[in-house]
Amino acid sequence: MTRKNIIKFSYDSDDAMESCGYLKFTDDNMKSSFLQSLSTMRKNRLFCDVVLLVENTEIHAHRNVLACVSPQLMDLFSTDAGTLNGGPTAASDAKLPCYRLNGQITKHGLMYLVEYAYTGSLEVPDEMIRDVYLAAWQLKIDSVVKECARHLVSELEPDICIETRSLPGIERNRRFVQEVDAYIAKNFHLVSETAGFLQLPCVLIEVLYQTRQEMSLVAECSLGRLVIDWIRRQMTNEDVSVSSLLERSHMLYLALDNSLQDCADLPPGQESESDLVQDYKRLVLKCPSNKKHRKALKTPGRPRMILYSRDIGDRSDAADAAATEMDWSLVGCSKLSDHSYVALVTLNGNLARLSIQLRLNIPTTPSPINTPDVMSTSVSRDEDLDECQQPELFCEVATMSGAKCGLGVAELEGKLLVCGGYDRAECLRSVESYCPETNSWTQQSNMGEARGRVQIAVIEGTVYAVGGCNGTTELDSVEYLSKADRKWKKMCKLPLARSNAGVCALNGKIYCIGGWNGQSGIKQCDVLKPEENRWFSIAPLNTGRYQAGVTSYGGKLWVVGGSDAWNCIGSVEVYDVEANQWTLGPSLLTPRRGCGLAEYNGKLYAVGGSDGSHSLNTTECYDEESKCWIAGPNLTSPRSNVSVAVVQNRLYAIGGFSGKTFLSTVEYLDAATNEWTTFVPQTSANIDSLLENSLRAALQNVRSSSSTSSSPDHLSGNGGANESTFKPIHTALNNEYNRQQHSPKAMAAGKQDILFASAQNSAKTALLEDEQDDHDTGDLSKTANATKTAQENSISLLQQLAANKCTEIATAGNHSS
Repeated sequence: MTRKNIIKFSYDSDDAMESCGYLKFTDDNMKSSFLQSLSTMRKNRLFCDVVLLVENTEIHAHRNVLACVSPQLMDLFSTDAGTLNGGPTAASDAKLPCYRLNGQITKHGLMYLVEYAYTGSLEVPDEMIRDVYLAAWQLKIDSVVKECARHLVSELEPDICIETRSLPGIERNRRFVQEVDAYIAKNFHLVSETAGFLQLPCVLIEVLYQTRQEMSLVAECSLGRLVIDWIRRQMTNEDVSVSSLLERSHMLYLALDNSLQDCADLPPGQESESDLVQDYKRLVLKCPSNKKHRKALKTPGRPRMILYSRDIGDRSDAADAAATEMDWSLVGCSKLSDHSYVALVTLNGNLARLSIQLRLNIPTTPSPINTPDVMSTSVSRDEDLDECQQPELFCEVATMSGAKCGLGVAELEGKLLVCGGYDRAECLRSVESYCPETNSWTQQSNMGEARGRVQIAVIEGTVYAVGGCNGTTELDSVEYLSKADRKWKKMCKLPLARSNAGVCALNGKIYCIGGWNGQSGIKQCDVLKPEENRWFSIAPLNTGRYQAGVTSYGGKLWVVGGSDAWNCIGSVEVYDVEANQWTLGPSLLTPRRGCGLAEYNGKLYAVGGSDGSHSLNTTECYDEESKCWIAGPNLTSPRSNVSVAVVQNRLYAIGGFSGKTFLSTVEYLDAATNEWTTFVPQTSANIDSLLENSLRAALQNVRSSSSTSSSPDHLSGNGGANESTFKPIHTALNNEYNRQQHSPKAMAAGKQDILFASAQNSAKTALLEDEQDDHDTGDLSKTANATKTAQENSISLLQQLAANKCTEIATAGNHSS
């Protein structure tokens, strides 16, 4: 205990009167003794003013103490304060006010929390932690919720991890969810046998394939994500509930846009409309909860294999991608038999099981393509098959380096250039480009200044970034990416600082239309003449707006939608360059802000955006003949503040905000199907890269599992150790090659040696040379070139390897370790 007697004099500037001294005293023991006294009074029921009822137990306490730790109880007590603090009920001999606590609060869970409120500490046995967590979650005691969750995650076991993952409120802590999901994925073969997993609601799915070859190329994780995407569309677009999905089995097929569609919606007359499908259609018609869906797409003419990019390469990307979509995620998936899979998924945030069965669908009428007999073991060799019989490989469009929206995009030398934007944390300087041929992103030189809510335009290979926001204020600065040295340089400033302006190029000039000046949507429009390095003002808009879609179309500037600071706008304005005049155009079907606008194949598309309350997945297309907007194909994901650009005859939609999360994903409008898709076809040249990435990922996992082995010699440089490391890969490659080729053993053996040499070279490079990327890639490319002919003749084998084998080997290695 300390005592301080401080005398302090000061003079007031007005009356110059001397102030009085004062005593400052701090009792360091007060806090602990105060809590101890309160706890003692509670236990002896002294001065208690509230009774909490749970089950058949009464818990006496003091409202002020409980309200200090529980916002939920604070609200509860405050609601009744008027009736309890006055009138006859407040008499000294009146009964104490009682509150019955229901829900997931148990007697023991509440008692531990009340003790915590009076002592500031928790001592809870393991068997009681779940009860304490649930009570704390319901009473909004966040500190206890977080600590209990941390303990539960640290003590995970296969038989309780489903229960832990299902705890309400755990999804608020993304790190906890990621740790639980990672544990389940690693131990899914054990988790899938537990009672907790088997008691989850199960959605029964059947997926039809036309050949056994196509069925053998299925990548289990990609299949699971395709099914999740289908369920998500049913629940979000068709307003189908999970309970309705559980009523019956659902038969699906792979459509032209690489999405799964219900066989009940398969267009009649298709060769895939077999007796099996027709029986299913009749069954669906009898189902009382059946809803009329939109007409689905046709089936592809050739077998296809679908790969999500997160299923190959660096597995850490999968965790990042899953983190952004925890409400719709694939937690774990395993293969039960040749054509049967089981998966643990989240459907709109709720855990569920998927039971997926692959079924062979033999067409009722013979196919014009002479596909291999799927039931025969004497299938002809791959090199004897026509190109139209070979399966096509489709991979997910590679995602950006990070999720963001309000970014500038443009086509530059056949690539998609992305500049700036913003995420939840900050506005960005980063620049990256996407190459459609390789389906990959490359980092470029950063801009000189961070720019979110920015647009860019390109003239003769020079990129111009105009205005935007740096996170604090709107910008009037402009910079350009020099075509000569590819460095960003400053140029003349805008007449007025602004963000969310529309920027586009027309007739060798850069136009900046409208925007946000920090207070409202503005009418001001300006044009930059690059050769003069000077901005000129042009006729203002009729309606001030920002977040409008702006592009050139038919030799004129089009401005669609946007916001006036209060409302979304559906009006359209068209600028005549020669007349320097804005005129009203046909209004949009749906007022929207933050949409993308671009000309594609002679048509004008307004893509995504927000209607003021929801992010939109709808698009609109301007019909030149009728002079009005018509509904276009829907995006695969809602996107507001989305950016669009046409690159190599594809209309891309990049990033944006889904309504819940910022997006790193990219999709494009497929001209062949007139549908948006997130998958791109892969050529034979891409197969080598896929194989390399898969091998590297698998070998890295082998290294990780081996490093935990009790024998450090496992990774030593002697031949025996290397052989033990490579043996599972060697065996699997050979077995898979034999199965796929269906060719004489001698012929297969010759090719096996070549293929294994490629795998072994890449393995030694990755394991023994510590992945020196530049050198490794060169060595692997030489090996790939040497086996190019064999790979082209065995495309299905390489697809299978890239999708499954190396990952399965690594997974098996981790389990065995």
